[in-house]
Amino acid sequence: KGGVLQRSYNLIKELSKYHDVSLVAFNQKALLPTRKDLDAAINEFSKFCQNVSVLPISSERKKYGRWLLVLKSIFTRDPYTINWLKDKAMFGLLRDRLSRNNYDLVFFDTISLAPYLSLFKKEKLILNHHNIESEMMLRRAYNERNLLKKLYFYQEGKRLAIYENRECPKFDLNITCSHVDSERILRRISSLEVNEVVNGVDVEYFYPLGGDRLNNSLVFAGGMNWYPNRNAMLYFARHVWPLLTEAIPDIRITVIGQDPPARLINLANEDKRFKVAGFVDDVRPYIDRATVYVCPISDGGGTKLKILDALAMGKAIVANPVACEGIDVKDGETV
Repeated sequence: KGGVLQRSYNLIKELSKYHDVSLVAFNQKALLPTRKDLDAAINEFSKFCQNVSVLPISSERKKYGRWLLVLKSIFTRDPYTINWLKDKAMFGLLRDRLSRNNYDLVFFDTISLAPYLSLFKKEKLILNHHNIESEMMLRRAYNERNLLKKLYFYQEGKRLAIYENRECPKFDLNITCSHVDSERILRRISSLEVNEVVNGVDVEYFYPLGGDRLNNSLVFAGGMNWYPNRNAMLYFARHVWPLLTEAIPDIRITVIGQDPPARLINLANEDKRFKVAGFVDDVRPYIDRATVYVCPISDGGGTKLKILDALAMGKAIVANPVACEGIDVKDGETV
């Protein structure tokens, strides 16, 4: 799954080695679409959490629920990113947990969960930033070509910044995944208590496999249900791939990731050198065979775990500078 989920999973698992951990979470249906998927996730977390409770996201229960929430959020104080996870059932569940248990610390995995902050009166509070949401939304607005979407993303980003300025100082500690994100949030809220918990890579899992390498072969891995990945590969297919095939006729690429857009699938049907693998259980053999790992991501935020994975597997990497933000690499030497 995506980098955000990997970071959350590993932080919770590491905390459980030293503390008793209770997990309360939402299930985003696009990530765990079936009951079997959800049960598997609950069973995995139950291996190291004292108890696990998962609720559906209310706007996903109704047809057009998320679109209606988008429209509603235009006229409310808080932006969509915050309204998305406001849920009466979650308020009730958390109140019940607090009435039955005493907690020393409460870990909020995203600013989108800050509406529940008012429930906690005596516990230490930590807010995790997978990225700085307002900065990511403003970057999305900058990159967007559709005028209406550009205006919406810009408004969302500005309102998110106001929300972050108001809510982040209420936490005892804010943690980021890189010095880049720390600097971004501290530029606006200089008094904030911020520590970095950088993303890492499991080098016992990601390492050079030593298999046969395909000459002039490229690979990219990233879920296409996440807009920075999808937009990156659509841009690559439209603007970069024609130049590469003209210069290197026998070049090939494998694009890995769930929910590939139709444009990529159509290109794969027309050009056998362009392979769309979709979701795979294990990306390592694909990465190992490739000559170069490409990462044309120019949007999003945080640090890209896919870059760390490729580095751990000893790959040559060609990437947009945005894809390497917060990672200690140097152009022309390590990428």
